[in-house]
This record gives sequence, structure tokens and C-alpha cells, in this order.
Amino acid sequence: MLFTGEYEHTIDTKLRLAIPSELRARLEGSDHTNVFYLVPGPNGALWLWPEKTFELMASASKPSLLPAEEMMEFEELLFSQARRLEMDKTGRVRLPERMRREAQLGDAVAILGVRDHLELRDAEAWEQRRRQKLDKQVEIMLKARRALEEQQSSTNQDQS
Repeated sequence: MLFTGEYEHTIDTKLRLAIPSELRARLEGSDHTNVFYLVPGPNGALWLWPEKTFELMASASKPSLLPAEEMMEFEELLFSQARRLEMDKTGRVRLPERMRREAQLGDAVAILGVRDHLELRDAEAWEQRRRQKLDKQVEIMLKARRALEEQQSSTNQDQS
């Protein structure tokens, strides 16, 4: 599932956020369910993953009775904070208050399609961040190209 675009929505008084109808329609046309996992992202935003995508990624790391300390810390932090959210009949999910507060989300929220997940950001803070990123767009694209080339080079060396 590929998520793209920017959408602005409002969190209602019951802490419900509507998933944009365009995105819901794409989920309905796939093998995904109406369930998401909400996780605090490393960039301060709340990340919203379709259930099957999140579970597939979670199963990518093999469980162990003796995990490496870094994995143990990561898994403890990630999975203890993850929340399973079901969409209601009108396409809304209820955000946990603590997560909303920690992500500093106001009533107006920017929902960003970011490849394989959605990111929830305060709309005003996102607009400022977006402008800063646009000012550095060429630099960001060049860094991404270099990182991709390094990744491809590393993959080619591993295959040799």
C-alpha cells in the first residue's frame, strides 16, 4: 500500500480523527482491514500503519529468548506504546489522549501519506516544517540520491 498526499482534518471533542475518504477507498480495494496501529514515530509525529503492514514489519525481526540489548530496548519502547485503532463506520479512529498530547497535536491535524504509513502532525507546525523542507528541497533530494546509490552499491557488493 502506497500512501501519498497531504490532508487537513480536525480532531473532534471525543478525540476522533477521520481518515480521508480517498485513503479509506484505497484500503477497501485491498486486502487491508479497517484497523490501524498508532505508534510514536522517531520524528515526533504519530505514525499510523495499516494493520497488515505493521504486523508484517513486526514479524520481520525474529523473536529470541536472548535478544540483543538494542533490539530489546527498541521492541520494549515500540510495542508498549503501539495502539491498535479500529475505524468506526464513518472512517474515524479515536486517538489516545496521552499520545496526542505527547505529539503536541492541536485540533487541526495534517495527515501525511509517507510511503507505507500515515503521519499525524499538528497542522500549523507541519506548515512551518514543510516550508523549511521546501527551502532545502534540492539538498534533500541530492542526499536521498546519494543514500540510494550507497544502498544499491552495498547490495551489489553483497550479491558478489
